[in-house]
Amino acid sequence: MSQPRDDRQNDLFGPSLEKIINLRHPLVRLAAEIDWEFLAGRFGSVCRVGPGQPPLPTRLVAGLLILKHMHNLSDEALCDRWVENPYFQYFCGEVMFQHTAPFDRSSLTRWRQRLGEEQIAALLQESLSVAHRTKAIETKDLERVVVDTTVQEKAIAHPTDARLTHRAIEKLVDLAKSEGVELRQSYLRVAKRAAIMVGRYTHAHQFKRARRELKFLRTRLGRIIRDIRRKIEGNTALEDRFGPLLDLALRVRQQEQRQRGPKVYSLHAPEVECIGKGKARAPYEFGCKVSIVTPVTAPQGGQFVLHAKALHGNPYDGHTLNPVIADLENLTGVAVRRIHGDKGYRGHNYPDRFRVWISGQVRRVTKAIRREMRRRAAVEPVIGHLKDDHRMRRNHLKGREGDRINAVLAAAGYNFSLLLRWFRRLLRALLLILARAVLDPCIA
Repeated sequence: MSQPRDDRQNDLFGPSLEKIINLRHPLVRLAAEIDWEFLAGRFGSVCRVGPGQPPLPTRLVAGLLILKHMHNLSDEALCDRWVENPYFQYFCGEVMFQHTAPFDRSSLTRWRQRLGEEQIAALLQESLSVAHRTKAIETKDLERVVVDTTVQEKAIAHPTDARLTHRAIEKLVDLAKSEGVELRQSYLRVAKRAAIMVGRYTHAHQFKRARRELKFLRTRLGRIIRDIRRKIEGNTALEDRFGPLLDLALRVRQQEQRQRGPKVYSLHAPEVECIGKGKARAPYEFGCKVSIVTPVTAPQGGQFVLHAKALHGNPYDGHTLNPVIADLENLTGVAVRRIHGDKGYRGHNYPDRFRVWISGQVRRVTKAIRREMRRRAAVEPVIGHLKDDHRMRRNHLKGREGDRINAVLAAAGYNFSLLLRWFRRLLRALLLILARAVLDPCIA
C-alpha cells in the first residue's frame, strides 16, 4: 500500500460545489475550522510506502467518520446519504458533485481496523481544538472536570444457558460441515426443540422440567465436542481451525449460573462482560465499562466530552481515575486542578487526593467547590446523548478494539454536533446584528 493522496480536481463542464451550496451553512463553517492537515498527518502515519493502490484520501475518511457518528448513521445509511447530500460531499473535501460514492461501506471497516484507538483519538482532540479556537470552550473549562462511568452495551442477544448451548451446537456443526469433518450425529433437530422447551417451561415456572431440557442440551453439546476432537486428532490444520470454537463451547457447557469469575455471554463476542450498575430497569448490562469526562463548568458552546475510554475487565471506578486523568492531560495539554466524581470513586488511586472531591463530601468544601459539586450531575445527560444520538447505546464493532474505537468516535461525534449548534448560534447573532444596523437609521 502506498501513501494516501488527494487528486480530486475540477470538472471543466460542471459547476463546483461552492456554486451549488450555501457557504454560510454550519457544516461548511465547520469544514473551514477543522485542521485537516493535522488529521492527515495522524491518519497517514498508519500507511507505509510500498506497491499497491493508494488508499482513500485522509480527509474523506476523517469526514466520513465524523458524519457517521455526528448524525447516528450506519455504514450503509452513510453511503446513501453521502451521495444525496452535497454538504456531506463538500465536508469530505469533494470539489465537484459526485453521483456515485468513491468508496464502499467496507472501506470504513478497513480504515477503523487500520487506525485503531490511538489514531482515531485525533478526531476527539481536533474537536476540542476547534471548540477552543472558536471560543466555544475556554482553558478554565478544561481545568475542572467531572468523571463518571457508564456501560457501552454490545450488540448481542440476551444470554441464557439454553441459547448459548444451542448456538454452540449450531456453530460446531456448521464448522464441521464446512471443513469436511463427518459427525456421527448433528443433534440439530432435537437441540432446537430442547432450547424452545427450556423457554416455555421457564415461562410456566416449571423449573424442574426446564433443567431437564437444559441438561439434555449440555449432554448433546458434550457429545459433539468429543466427536470432533476424535476426528481431528493429529491434524494440525484442523486443530488450529477448531481450537478457539471448541474452547468456547467447552466453557459454555461447564459454566454455571452463579459461578464467580469470567463467563461466556456470546459466542461471536466472547469479550463481553456482565456489569451491574444498580439500575432498577436494567439490573445487568452486557458490554464494557466506559469512562466519560466533561467540564464541571458550563462552557458557552455546550457540555463537551473531554475524554472517553473503554475499560475492559469491569474495573472498580476509583482504580480507573489515575490513568483516565493522565490520558486527559496528554490529550488537552492542560493540567487538571479539580476532579469531581460520585461515590463510586471512593478509595480512588489518584496521587493527589486533595484535587478530588466526592459527592457528599463535607471537608475542604468551600462555596465555589460546593457550586461545582451541584453541577456534577451535568455529566448524566451527556451520557444519555452519547448513547441515544451518537451510537454508544449498542456497539456493533467487533472485539475489544471495536469497543475502544466506538467510545472515542461517539465522543467526537457528540462534540462536532455541539460545534454545529454553536456555529448556528453565531450565524443567528451575526444576522441579528446586521438587521439591527439596517433598521436603526430607519427607526431614527
